[in-house]
Amino acid sequence: MTNNVDRRTMMVDTQVRPSDVTKFPIIDALLSVPREDFVPADKVEAAYVGDNISLGGARVVLEARTLAKMLDALDVQADDLVMDLGCGLGYSSAVIARMAAAVIAVEEDEALAADAQSALSGAGADNVILHTGTLSEGAAEHGPYDVIILQGAAEHMPEGILAQLKEGGRIAAIFADGELGTVRIGYKIDGDMHWRFSFNAAAPVLPGFERHRAFTL
Repeated sequence: MTNNVDRRTMMVDTQVRPSDVTKFPIIDALLSVPREDFVPADKVEAAYVGDNISLGGARVVLEARTLAKMLDALDVQADDLVMDLGCGLGYSSAVIARMAAAVIAVEEDEALAADAQSALSGAGADNVILHTGTLSEGAAEHGPYDVIILQGAAEHMPEGILAQLKEGGRIAAIFADGELGTVRIGYKIDGDMHWRFSFNAAAPVLPGFERHRAFTL
């Protein structure tokens, strides 16, 4: 029977490295964090499949390839303060915590947040602060941030989130377009946002990040 260390190695070797993600801090974090501890109990056997894992509703744990490529594009540094929006059960936050100075993990679902706190404590991720609150409002009191990452898609990016990004900071999000999605990296330069296409990926739209639709009769 394959153990979870072997499954993590296989995940990295088959899903992450072939996607041209080779930076040591990312690879090391993915090999070190027990993904099976951050998925629902009935999804443990699927923890290492190359797909998003459902957390119920429109929430997911992003597939390892997508998370790794986002972190690669963001170029997370050891002294960065990172806001992880929609952390779910905390997997992404635990991974980023091994790369950055500190992570503010934002989750609005109280049940997910409680389980995330337990899983993060179990993983020894003591540089993660769990913030329970509305995702689209972020956590301004802990910012501003060097890096912001969304664990889900956005049709619309609230100005209040972008305002929490430091000058020179980076933000990664999957922008939804029907069933397809594109990951874009935003850079704050002289107070303005400049977005750059990174790669294609898909995920459900996070609550509060839906496009505002005009009301019609």
